[in-house]
Amino acid sequence: MNFSALLHLMVILVQLWPCSRAQNSSTQNTVQPFTAVRRVKRSWLWEPLFVTEEQISLHPVYVGQLKSDLDKQDSNLKYILTGEGAGSIFIIDEYNGKIYVTQKLDREKKPFYSLRAQAISRSTQLPVEPESEFIIKVRDINDNAPQFLDGPYVATVPEMSPEGTSVTQVTATDADDPSYGNSARLLYSLVQGQPYFSVEPKTGVIRMASQMDRETKDQYLVIIQAKDMVGQLGGLSATATVTINLSDINDNPPKFQQRLYYMSVSEEAPVGTTIGKVFAEDSDIGDNAAMDYFIEGDSSGVFGIITNNETQEGIILLKKRVDYESKRRYSIQAKAVNRYIDERFLKEGPFEDTTIVKINVEDADEPPVFSSDNYVMETVEGVMIGALVGAVTARDPDYGGSPVRYSIVHSSHLKRPFSINEHSGAIITTEPLDREIASWHNITVTATETRNPEKISEANVYVQVLDVNDNAPEFPKNYETFVCENAVSGQLIQNISAVDRDDSAEGHRFYFSLAQEATNSSHFTVKDNQDNTAGIFTGKSGFRRQEQFFFYLPILIQDDGTPPLTSTNTLTVTLCDCDTEVNTFYCRYGAFMYSLGLSTEALVAVFACILIFLVFFLAIVAIRKQQKKKPPFSEKMEEFRENIVSYDDEGGGEEDTEAFDISSLRTRTVMRTHKPRRKVASEIQSLYRQSLQVGPDSAIFRQFISEKLEEANTDPRVPPYDSLQTYAFEGSGSLAGSLSSLGSNTSDTDQSYDYLADWGPHFKQLAGMYNSHRSVGD
Repeated sequence: MNFSALLHLMVILVQLWPCSRAQNSSTQNTVQPFTAVRRVKRSWLWEPLFVTEEQISLHPVYVGQLKSDLDKQDSNLKYILTGEGAGSIFIIDEYNGKIYVTQKLDREKKPFYSLRAQAISRSTQLPVEPESEFIIKVRDINDNAPQFLDGPYVATVPEMSPEGTSVTQVTATDADDPSYGNSARLLYSLVQGQPYFSVEPKTGVIRMASQMDRETKDQYLVIIQAKDMVGQLGGLSATATVTINLSDINDNPPKFQQRLYYMSVSEEAPVGTTIGKVFAEDSDIGDNAAMDYFIEGDSSGVFGIITNNETQEGIILLKKRVDYESKRRYSIQAKAVNRYIDERFLKEGPFEDTTIVKINVEDADEPPVFSSDNYVMETVEGVMIGALVGAVTARDPDYGGSPVRYSIVHSSHLKRPFSINEHSGAIITTEPLDREIASWHNITVTATETRNPEKISEANVYVQVLDVNDNAPEFPKNYETFVCENAVSGQLIQNISAVDRDDSAEGHRFYFSLAQEATNSSHFTVKDNQDNTAGIFTGKSGFRRQEQFFFYLPILIQDDGTPPLTSTNTLTVTLCDCDTEVNTFYCRYGAFMYSLGLSTEALVAVFACILIFLVFFLAIVAIRKQQKKKPPFSEKMEEFRENIVSYDDEGGGEEDTEAFDISSLRTRTVMRTHKPRRKVASEIQSLYRQSLQVGPDSAIFRQFISEKLEEANTDPRVPPYDSLQTYAFEGSGSLAGSLSSLGSNTSDTDQSYDYLADWGPHFKQLAGMYNSHRSVGD
């Protein structure tokens, strides 16, 4: 009995041992991403379930087994599987709990599946195990090759970079599981690019393996390989291309290709002329090849050099004129210096270079050269014709110089006060000079080679005319001097001054006095103020206009020139009818009347006669304008002969206008006055409708025409003629011909229109209209 109980206990322990191992393994393996089975009674028995991806089989592949410790192997339990892929991807043997996979799986699409298991009793259909969740993990295989997602790569690194300088980093990805095996563990290697570059196996960082010169090669193509399985045999791989460009640094000095340049320049070349170009080559590019040129060894400063920034050439320019006769050859030194220097390479040597430039001066036939560009000469005004003013000199600077001929450039519209001796260059006067007319004369003198008349040079000659005292002083203006009849003796009536057209270095000095012929007169006196002015004073009290209206005082004015000149100027004094203060306007009026010999009363009478004559003349002009007015409209009216015929039949179209001469409606131009246009539209429309029912001779018809004519004649906004047209022509193809009566010598009453009824239904309305017209006439 005891043995049976012990045997039963041992069986239970054996059944519980695998389940305990599974629980311990699931608890300890924290790396596995599946959930441990939750048990209530701890009666489920299973191991972690895995299935390898990409398995291809014609039959279901066994994955694992679910088992309950209550399973007595009597097929009483039924295993049920639900969840992701249950029944399609995964199937279970409901009798023993074995799970099978029926399809090929891809871990990169789905790495695991969550399912639920349940065991029920077949007899009672009740669960003997609670529903538990478990995971089937898809186990990875190396079925994906690495990929460079960012390629192709382009990188730039400065030339001459030291070894180990990082260039760029490449990165590959692997879709395989990095947590299982080595399928996703990559190793980078260099396929192409040795010995200039290297790559770190784990990081993919590309580094410089040696110093490289861009001027030797500026671009490299590097191929990097990424291989999984840590680079082991059988691993999958991929490659990426990396284009590495070397950027330039200033590590090369400029170098002249020629050590000696030969150039030439004509002695006629103006300042700024380009003589030649020098060029220093620099293997660098961009700003690293930029350079500046300088001139050395030219103490005279005749030449200069500038840099062409686009071509990096040095352009030698002429800064001063050269003379073949003075110096025929120059030797200068041109230097090229890098504009931007990298201090790291200063030890390599100076970043500059020099070359020698020899410049020959070419002889040219030069024009004559004056001893001075500008000459200033002086002469006294009033000198005799032919007096010497000065001389100019010029010479031919060429070897064996040519004789020179002088001439003056004359303006055609100006006088020619000077002439020049064509051989000696002496300038003389050809007419008297007056300083008061022109104090300076500007002359242009030319010198021409006799051997080559095309070689001409010019010089300016400025001649100053010196002043002599040849103008007497005079009044600066015409003085108006007035004095009252009641003026007292010694009263100041006028201040006078003087002007002199002559020039005076120290200023003029004038002396005023009465002329000899007026010294005996006691009416006025002159007082010299000693400041180039003088005062005119009355010499007695009281004047009478009846005795003398104007006084003429001869004023003697003398200057201080050598010799002194004197002039007599007349001062007119007008006597005014006033007591003490002078009314200038009234005095001028009185002087004017006195000069005319008229009194005030006589002048008033003259103005009255002129006014009466003007009024009479305006009246006559107004009367004549009234007589010239005419009525606005001409009495004569043009006679119009036209019939209005209305019919509904189609006519000849535009050909109907052939029966109408619009010139007969044009009337002569008449003067029209603006009248408001009457609102007769409704009346005319009514008359028009009535005229359609009667003939042309009807009173209604005539009233209609009269209304239209009156409207046209009184409307200023329309042309002066009627534009009424009558379409009375059937057309050129009509057998009936024209229906118009304009060319007929007989009246409508003499004609019979019964034949219109025979023309058919188209002329029925026309026949009825003429029959009704005859009835009205009868």
